[in-house]
Amino acid sequence: MDCTSSLLAQAGVEDSKASVSLRAPARLHLGFLDPSASLGRRFGSLGLVIDGFETEVEISAATRTVVVASGAAEHGEIDRAQAWLARLQRESGRTEPVQLRLVKVMPDHAGFGSGTQLALAIGRAFAQWHGLGIQTARLAQWLGRGLRSGIGIAGFDQGGLLVDGGPGANGEPAPVLSRVALPAAWRVLVVQDTALKGLSGAEERRRIEALAPLSRAQAADICHQVLMRVLPGAAAADFAPFAAGITHVQRVLGQHFAPAQGGRAFASAAVERVIEWIGAAEPAAALGQSSWGPTGFAILPSQASAQQMVDALRAAQVAAPSLVLRIVAGRNAGAVLADNRRSAPAR
Repeated sequence: MDCTSSLLAQAGVEDSKASVSLRAPARLHLGFLDPSASLGRRFGSLGLVIDGFETEVEISAATRTVVVASGAAEHGEIDRAQAWLARLQRESGRTEPVQLRLVKVMPDHAGFGSGTQLALAIGRAFAQWHGLGIQTARLAQWLGRGLRSGIGIAGFDQGGLLVDGGPGANGEPAPVLSRVALPAAWRVLVVQDTALKGLSGAEERRRIEALAPLSRAQAADICHQVLMRVLPGAAAADFAPFAAGITHVQRVLGQHFAPAQGGRAFASAAVERVIEWIGAAEPAAALGQSSWGPTGFAILPSQASAQQMVDALRAAQVAAPSLVLRIVAGRNAGAVLADNRRSAPAR
């Protein structure tokens, strides 16, 4: 019997037991609109939900509450999952024992929004298991997510290319201002540095607070790019203005956040080399880094163009051994819930 099976047996759980499962997608954070609150409201975000990276959790009945990891899940996530599950039980008043299985998790602190997606996946599966009609925004508040960006919350619900207006003064989740479906033909070349992790927690907060303010003119420039190039470009499947807008926003923000990243626009020097090489080879691509990285991206107009870029990168031997190159599509749908019981529980 392996470790996971032993834990399940101790908790009184059978592998074949009826369950609720949920698969949540990754997102790329493409930039803040106004991180220094030049008009009084801080942050605001642009983001894109993508295929290819997922978190999957499963809840079933047990004689005592237990959290286990199986498959490709990281055992280091168990502590966080246990804390979130305890908070959900406390906030909802539903303390019946359950078994929570982390089937699969995304790389943490890599720019994919792994923490928010895992928290919300657990929250939504928990709510479904107990028949609780709780909105995702409320689950996020219970679990302490969405304190700066609402992209992870909105992406969990509906996918797509998203713009939020920043969290409220009293900690309310950021409202979604726009959602546009990314054209189906477009592709994202994800450039992931597996040797590094992005900033998080107290260190992230410290470095943000140490930055000089982004000027009102720069924030206005970012908003203009998003409103008049990025969003209409995606809505009309007009790649050139979309890509130019994304790259421009990323350049402004890369310069702003460089002091928190060792003086570079990218957290990973290896990723930066690849993205700069792509920019020289294909100036029309949308280029940048997701959140604090170390993951970078290049958005291209087709699968063929993305594959040609990967082939060229490999032929030129530009990518360091720690880098993983992966072509994914935008995802215009949110998390997928499956209730595998014959009947839903009473509310």
